[in-house]
This record gives sequence, C-alpha cells and structure tokens, in this order.
Amino acid sequence: MNGEDRIDRLSIRRRPGVLPLMYQSWRKLLFLHWQLPSHLLRPHVPAALSIDTFNGHAWIAITPFVVRNLHPVFSPAIPWLGDFNEINVRTYVHFDGVPGVWFFSLDADSLLAVFGARAAFRLPYHTARITVREEKEQIFYTSSRSAVSAPSAQFEASWKKGGTLGEAKPGSLEFFLVERYCLYAVDDTGLYRARIFHKPWQLQRAVLTSLSSTMIESQGLPQPEGNPLLHYSESIDVSVWPLKRVAKLVSIRPSQRIKSLHGESFA
Repeated sequence: MNGEDRIDRLSIRRRPGVLPLMYQSWRKLLFLHWQLPSHLLRPHVPAALSIDTFNGHAWIAITPFVVRNLHPVFSPAIPWLGDFNEINVRTYVHFDGVPGVWFFSLDADSLLAVFGARAAFRLPYHTARITVREEKEQIFYTSSRSAVSAPSAQFEASWKKGGTLGEAKPGSLEFFLVERYCLYAVDDTGLYRARIFHKPWQLQRAVLTSLSSTMIESQGLPQPEGNPLLHYSESIDVSVWPLKRVAKLVSIRPSQRIKSLHGESFA
C-alpha cells in the first residue's frame, strides 16, 4: 500500500455538523492544472504536510474566478462588500490522511477581503487589479498584483466555455484535482485546517484562446511545461468553516512567511 492508498478522499466531503462561519458563491471558475515534480514543490510547502499525488504525479494550479454574495452565516449578503474577483495559485497536500489545498498565493480586488482572509484564515492574500468580461461564450480575465509587499504577478487569459462534463467520478484525475473540501494554513503555533462544503462540481470543458501569466513564477517556482489541463464551472455555492488547529508547532520555512499590508507577519 502506498501513500495515495491511505488517503480518505470521500469522508471529507460530508458536511460538518455545526454551523459554518460564512457562505459565498464561486462563479465563472477556470481550473488550469499542470503537472510539476514533487521535489520542486517540496521546499515551498510546510514540512508537516505531505505533497498529494495522483499516480505518483504532483500538480499545481491557477484558478481565476468571481466571488459573489460572501456573508457571515447570521448576516444577509451586501453586494458591494461581498462581491469581488479572485485568482489563486495552489497545490494539493494531505495531513493525517485528510486531503486538502495548500495556497501559494491568493489575489483579490477587495481590500476588505484581503484583510479578512489574512486575519481569519492566515492565508497569503494580496490586493490586485482584476477585470472580468464575458462575450457570448468567451471569458476574458486579467489580474495585476498591486500589493507592494509581495512579488509582482500578472495573469491574462481568455477561454471559451465548452460542453458539459458533469460530476467527476471518485478515483478519477478530475476528482483528485477539483473535489477538495479543506484548506491548510500555518502560523507560529501550528498547522490549521478549515473545512468547506459544496455540492459536487458540475464541470464543463474549456478551450484557451490566450494565456500569459507570471503567477507561478512569482512564487519562485518554474513555469510548468506544456498546455494546462482545463476544467470550467459556471457556479457553485460554498459554506466555509473556521480554522481548527490539527498540529502544534510545525516547521515553517522562511519562504512561507508573508507580510500583511500593515507589516505584521502571518503564516
């Protein structure tokens, strides 16, 4: 039995039995995935986390999307507060048999969202100028990081939406890549996990018509070779739970420390 066999990829999909912290909708989300050797990712991921692989291969992704109706569980959505655009760079990890997401960076065009996510989830959020435009079945997405405390990073892409793929089947590569129900974060006190819940992704095909990006290179990682594997989803509603510490005093490398817009350090 190898490490992949010991990971429980199904039970994490169950909705937690307590109220979430917040609700939000993710819309017009594109997954761009590339294979990247584990040894290149390893120095950029906390030692407490194992790199998750599919048939021995690790993956890195860029995911541009639109956030709508973000609001706390006991408060109605306020459009000008809970609507913004986001793009992240991520890979896949597991801890104690629980698979999840490790974020290298998250860029958003909402200062409030950046501050809130850094404080509540210890995530490396940065401010950015982002535009999203849709013409018929084609989406145009541009992002330019504006935070002066982080490396410069740009993304410009356009893609056409394709035919329906439906839900990813357990055991498939698509399931491994998109059906992720928790994120991991670290600080000086330990390793944390935050649960999320949503219905299975309803996937569509997508075709890139243009792509220019330095999002991955800005992390000190090489740009993967070849064309990305693409999946698109029009909309999904998401519930998010607060962080819970799952390990104390984990190893944190200097490259994993980030600075907030006020200069204080978060992991």
